[in-house]
Amino acid sequence: MTANRNLKRQVRARAAKTGESYTTALRHVRPAPSGGAKPGAFGVRLAVAQTIVHHDPGNFVELRESGHQVRRLMREAHQAGARIVHFTEGASCFPHKRVMSVEGPGRIGPADWSRFAWGVLRQELAATAELARELMLWTVLGSTHRLTPPHRPHNSLYVISDRGDVATRYDERMLSDTKVSYMYTPGSTPVTFEVDAVRFGCALGMEVHFPEIFSEYERLDVDCVLFSTTGGAPGSGAAFATEAQGHAATNGYWTSFSVPAQHSTITPSGVIGPGGEWAAQCSRDQRPAVVVVDIDRDPADHANPQARLWRRNARAGLYDDYFAEHDPRSDDRSEF
Repeated sequence: MTANRNLKRQVRARAAKTGESYTTALRHVRPAPSGGAKPGAFGVRLAVAQTIVHHDPGNFVELRESGHQVRRLMREAHQAGARIVHFTEGASCFPHKRVMSVEGPGRIGPADWSRFAWGVLRQELAATAELARELMLWTVLGSTHRLTPPHRPHNSLYVISDRGDVATRYDERMLSDTKVSYMYTPGSTPVTFEVDAVRFGCALGMEVHFPEIFSEYERLDVDCVLFSTTGGAPGSGAAFATEAQGHAATNGYWTSFSVPAQHSTITPSGVIGPGGEWAAQCSRDQRPAVVVVDIDRDPADHANPQARLWRRNARAGLYDDYFAEHDPRSDDRSEF
């Protein structure tokens, strides 16, 4: 905590001297982590977390434990200079289909959401929001969002601002067969938000299988997509991570990949750069952890600074002029 007080003192001193905002001064003063983009570039420091995810929303002890775990990692992210921390799908609790089924434990059927300890969840989310305000730390957290009965809830990501309020919420749109049949109400819209002029988009669950989700965010000018999933289990985890790398490279933006700590032996949480390579990853020891990376908007740091512009031009009809004067040989595919 002494180091943190010294950092704040240095930031305030710089802000007073230069007239910069506290946030801008912080970006110049804080040390750069290993594996991230160059220090001093225009951007924001992102922390991505992996947590132990629990599956019984009626278990008060586990709900409390999830909240404490999230807040402990928030403090670690803050101490590392992060402005935003990203958590996995269901970080507060990810109700298991065989726990929730009205047909009884071990069966699969419509979920009985009356089993959820909603009051405890709200208390833990409120405590998390209060800590976000105290630390001035944007927090993106996987949770269940209750709707008016008999409507099923959304599977969501809450975006909690550095003021401690809910800035926005992303609801998973592309649901698995089980989720849409028995568990959740699908979302309907992409969500973007900005932290220090860096634009983020959100994706969730199995949406990594849908390229249109990620290309849509490219058109919305995001700098980084925050993808939270519990899909890192054996048999699927490597594929999820590979697809996320492909989306980052294809669209030329950063991608934060957050999974439960239980699945870290397959692929741990981490941040993928615009070239599709891992900038940093958490440990593979199945323990809760965070890792930080500077999300840099400087195009000179990208493998191909013109890639996004070129792709947009191509999709918008860049080559239309080539077909203005038609050559019959273009259609003749029967000879050399």
